[in-house]
Amino acid sequence: MKLIGASIKRVEDFRLITGKGLYVDDVKLPNMLYGAVLRSTFAHALIRSIDKSQALSLRGVRAVYTAEDLGSINGPLPQSVSPLPQYPIPHQKTHYTLAPGKVRYVGEPVAFVVAEDRYTARDALELIEVEYEPLPPVVDIEKAIEPDAPLVHDDVPRNIVAQHTISVGDINQAFSKADLVVRERMVFNRGAGHSIETRGVVASYDERSGYLTIWDSTQAPIPVRNGLAKILSLPENKIRVIAPDVGGGFGPKIMLFYPEEVLVTYAALKLGRPVKWIEDRREYSIAANQQRIQIHYVEAAFSNDGKLLGIKDRFLVDMGAYTPYGIMVPIITTGTMPGPYKIGAFHVDFTAVYTNKTVVSPVRGAGRPEAVYVMERVMDIAAARLGIPRDEIRRRNLIQPEEFPYDTGIIYQDGGPVKYDSGNYPRMLEKLLEALDYASWPERKRRYREEGRYVGLGFALYVEGAGVGPYEMARVRVEPSGRVSVATGVGTQGQGHFTTLAQVAAEVLGVNVEDVDVVTGDTAQMSWGIGTFASRAATIAGSAVYLAAQEVRNKAAELAAKKLEANPADLEFADGKVFVRGAPERAITLGELAVLAHPIRGLIEREPGLEATKFFSPRQSVFSSGAHGAEVEIDPETGEIKILRYVIIHDCGTVINPMIVEGQIVGGLSNGIGSALYEEILHDENGQPLATTFMDYLIPSSMEMPLEVEVHHLETRSPLNPLGAKGVGEAGVIPVAAVVASAVQDAFDGKVVPLESPLTPPRLKALLEVQRG
Repeated sequence: MKLIGASIKRVEDFRLITGKGLYVDDVKLPNMLYGAVLRSTFAHALIRSIDKSQALSLRGVRAVYTAEDLGSINGPLPQSVSPLPQYPIPHQKTHYTLAPGKVRYVGEPVAFVVAEDRYTARDALELIEVEYEPLPPVVDIEKAIEPDAPLVHDDVPRNIVAQHTISVGDINQAFSKADLVVRERMVFNRGAGHSIETRGVVASYDERSGYLTIWDSTQAPIPVRNGLAKILSLPENKIRVIAPDVGGGFGPKIMLFYPEEVLVTYAALKLGRPVKWIEDRREYSIAANQQRIQIHYVEAAFSNDGKLLGIKDRFLVDMGAYTPYGIMVPIITTGTMPGPYKIGAFHVDFTAVYTNKTVVSPVRGAGRPEAVYVMERVMDIAAARLGIPRDEIRRRNLIQPEEFPYDTGIIYQDGGPVKYDSGNYPRMLEKLLEALDYASWPERKRRYREEGRYVGLGFALYVEGAGVGPYEMARVRVEPSGRVSVATGVGTQGQGHFTTLAQVAAEVLGVNVEDVDVVTGDTAQMSWGIGTFASRAATIAGSAVYLAAQEVRNKAAELAAKKLEANPADLEFADGKVFVRGAPERAITLGELAVLAHPIRGLIEREPGLEATKFFSPRQSVFSSGAHGAEVEIDPETGEIKILRYVIIHDCGTVINPMIVEGQIVGGLSNGIGSALYEEILHDENGQPLATTFMDYLIPSSMEMPLEVEVHHLETRSPLNPLGAKGVGEAGVIPVAAVVASAVQDAFDGKVVPLESPLTPPRLKALLEVQRG
């Protein structure tokens, strides 16, 4: 039975939708204590004193910790990601467990209370007296790099984390030949991940065994274990980190290490009792890592026939107050910029900037939407100025199928090349235009206008680097019962790993998906691994599962051949059995072979057990691609935008489970619509965040989703892994803002040109007023 490529219902869903999931807050342990974090109310201030005496006197309070109580574990905490040799970071600053003497953003942890219940812990926070001396905050990134700007870190001149130039080809020559130069300033504003489950940690220490168990809503349980072992000077084999069911990650939960992970664990060790901390929504809004701002000053050189001769982009990135995740986001933005186009010359300068705001690290899309927005806006603007149709200017610049692998000359986030492994970009564009019925659009648009409606059609193309290394491991084992167990180091936050990884193992071993038990996110089950991010689980962990399952199949075939007195090449696997081709009665079950693989007596010729552990390490990232299009209606009086229809063409290589892939893409689309139209974290001049509840930070509901969403697959296998798979997790997010901007420009016949996202009603009304005036 062909299982890879089958739309099998997710095996984990029944447990989750019937309330049988296990999330961090579901962990109930005897004698549990509860933690609460006192956070800075200032964006930038010196801490002159902290008086915790009243809090300690409150009945039920067991401890109050400040920076001076923690000693060496207070930090600075380790880097989440080490700088790449090609992209050094001269002024990398990691954060602290608790702020020692100075706070640098609203929400930075200052003290940690542990009490008998959560309510007492929260009450005790109000009894801690902190004397602050406010300092001038750094809020605007364009002003932050001015010579006389206040400094977030006293030893970082002009607040510049790092500056890098990436240049391919002769940019000056390209611009000297230009018939048209497009010059624009584009802005992509700050947003957040806002998973349905906030962050949470539970830690329990067994003094007799010396074992420390941590439940953490993280995307990277193995690195968390490794890091906590180092920070706390404990042996790794005495620490177990479990990422149970995680209610969404979207990037912020990949961060290492959050202060709360250290604080909860430290308190459990010190107090000898389990400690739980669960973040509330406002805390998430100010303390969980966020994404962007990016401001781009782009110039693009075109010939009269629409060929893109060269592109220059200088952009600033708001990194927040610390850079534990390094400068990964602007590196990804740079690597994504070329998209599916052949560019004569490429020159990018990026500057990462410290501000007195929450830390920035990858959030779903992770720098890619900004790059696609810039490139696709440039394409639309150039098409309008040259009088070339939007589809045609793209068609003339696309990389052709016979040009793969295609090396852009850029170094990516993994230190490898931005070298496209596979794709068919011309077919992708044509398939989108067919699905949109683009040929009839002028007539449909005319009819809308006769009805007094402003409806535009927009589209955008992109290439997504995914499946980054360095590796993942997997163990596949056949048990005496005949069931198959799969263990991997990646965690799961709703992506369907329990099903897709089971499909891979089941196809190789000839068993039913229901007979495969998958374990993810538990360091006791798999000691080595990296985590779930960058659309890498199916590509990297899935390939490791495939290789391990193949090794188990080979072992089973060898044992079965002896037992059945047959040639291994003549054996087939199906229905949990191994049988001789053409003679199905000559068969043995996998469970029986598992027993034979570890006899109680006698001699064996190879390692015991019908199991294998394999790792997969890619040579470089894989590169998915896609094209999105939408019909969008605008109310010129209110500035409200409604997406009427949305079409997605996506190439993620081999599609393991089309149903899950489509769910990932449509789910990503909701994130993309939020970023394109609603979601924005504004700060006032004092660095105070102005969107800390869902009354102010607007995420799309089902009412804002388009009624019609079509997803079409285009499969070009990757040659870089045994499954031929490429990433899909961020596909729905990446081009949405560019699509909306393109549609708005079309609705007003090119007279309104959006250059900032999200395109909120006030922002669009301002554009319309300029056009009318």
